[in-house]
Amino acid sequence: MLEVQQLRVQRGAAVVLDEVSLQLLPGQVLGVLGPNGAGKSTLLGALSGELAASAGQVLLDGRALADWPGPERARRLAVLPQTSTLDFAFRVEDVVGMGRLPHSSGRELDRQIIAAALAAADAAYLSGRNYLALSGGERQRVHLARVLAQLWPGGAGQTLLLDEPTSMLDPLHQHTTLQAVRDFAQRGAAVLVIVHDLNLAARYCDRLLLLVNGRPQVLGSPDEVLQPDNLKAVFGLDVLVQRHPERDHPLIVIR
Repeated sequence: MLEVQQLRVQRGAAVVLDEVSLQLLPGQVLGVLGPNGAGKSTLLGALSGELAASAGQVLLDGRALADWPGPERARRLAVLPQTSTLDFAFRVEDVVGMGRLPHSSGRELDRQIIAAALAAADAAYLSGRNYLALSGGERQRVHLARVLAQLWPGGAGQTLLLDEPTSMLDPLHQHTTLQAVRDFAQRGAAVLVIVHDLNLAARYCDRLLLLVNGRPQVLGSPDEVLQPDNLKAVFGLDVLVQRHPERDHPLIVIR
């Protein structure tokens, strides 16, 4: 389990993240919402170990994140950044296979896992393609497959951190991507995903964190967080909150 205790991150004299305490729970998806500049990507950077905390700590299974050896940590924690830069003409399978580097599972098993991860990311049809010939949305799904392959098949004790994995995707693939994330959590992994679409967050997340100016505004279930007063305070939106007619989760309608 990944746990954050009174986390603070500073850049120079500016405090960009403060007073953050939370747990990523096995089998659940935690969605992080907030306006631009709220500190969402900074939070993910601190949780992944990319950014050093100025105060507080990040613990993985009760052990400071910095104390985990790199390969061992990589078998427990995978990160999909907002942008993934790769300028080489690798085959799609080779890109996804980078997720298997922390493992010593053998070529045949890795080949099976790569195929399964591509299928989970709805990207199996891209097998054999040149990565550089793909669209932005296709590349995004290939990188999703890469981080899924890194932790495949998922389970308790593993954590997946995703920074806006749907940002370049069409509506269909926004849903297939978050359903793949949802399925991964249901195998026992803990997932944190940064997402901007309130209705996608309501549909696929078990809990939501609203960040404002680097500080938690509210943390709870979608029903608790996606209240008109909260959304007005954080986003300046006047909304109606209704129930989805089939799934019964909150449905946000902007006035």
